[in-house]
Amino acid sequence: MTKIRGIFAATMSVLNSDLSLNVKKTLDHAENLIDQGCHGTAIFGSTGQSQLIPISEKIDLLNNLSKRKYKDKHLIGTGLNSLGETINFMKIANSLNFKKFLIMPPAYYKYGDSEVIEFYKRIIDSNPESKIILYNFEKLCGYKFSVDCVKELVKKFPDQIVGVKDSSYNLFENLKLKNFSIFPGSELKLLKGLELGCSGIITATCNVTAELSRKVYDDFHSGKEQSYNQKLCDVRSAFDKYNLISGLHTYLSQKNESFKNILPPLSLLSKTDEKDLLNNLRDLNFKNQSSKAA
Repeated sequence: MTKIRGIFAATMSVLNSDLSLNVKKTLDHAENLIDQGCHGTAIFGSTGQSQLIPISEKIDLLNNLSKRKYKDKHLIGTGLNSLGETINFMKIANSLNFKKFLIMPPAYYKYGDSEVIEFYKRIIDSNPESKIILYNFEKLCGYKFSVDCVKELVKKFPDQIVGVKDSSYNLFENLKLKNFSIFPGSELKLLKGLELGCSGIITATCNVTAELSRKVYDDFHSGKEQSYNQKLCDVRSAFDKYNLISGLHTYLSQKNESFKNILPPLSLLSKTDEKDLLNNLRDLNFKNQSSKAA
């Protein structure tokens, strides 16, 4: 398998007024991000409210995605605590020829490296054709991958464990593995990561920074002077002051009301925070085209 590289948006889910998933608008939004410069997207990651969306709606989206023009450009997040539901969801995805997955360890319970290895072993035993990007995000699931654990997983499952999204930022500077994709989870780490040999980024804010992120990525690989990285980092920092899902939905809803719909207990920003975010982005002279597709 070719090493996975590039700029990936952890794409947002677009909801109907009754808070059901609007499959068409969600896929339109993802495809718009690719048209803007993303090499692909991660569907049903944290930013896509994956933990809150019913499995039946996820399956409906996969069925529709299998007929779309960019069907091969997406990573599929599972966003499920249940081992059995994760395995079954992946089997359905595999039957539709989706092979690349982004999988976080379960949340809530406390466990260590050996239990995490067993979790992924069970998944791989049931879905051996899958290619898995580990999702390292201690803030959300309570577990942080160690360098040793990742190395052990790759040693045991070299054909299935192909990369990691590092949103805890303890791996991207220290983990060195041949033909293994490492994606920091923030634009703030993009340039440094590329300099260290990382493969790109998978981030929430690529829902609005796709064009800027791609310019930084392309300029690095072509050896050009970096003239966009500072603005990219400033935009990310503006959103980092808030819950990213709340901030992104609030920002994109300025032009498209579909993004106002968000699943509880998540919410839009308060009016005060909304005003602050918009003013900060205006001061940066930041504009994007991400809301037009939905």
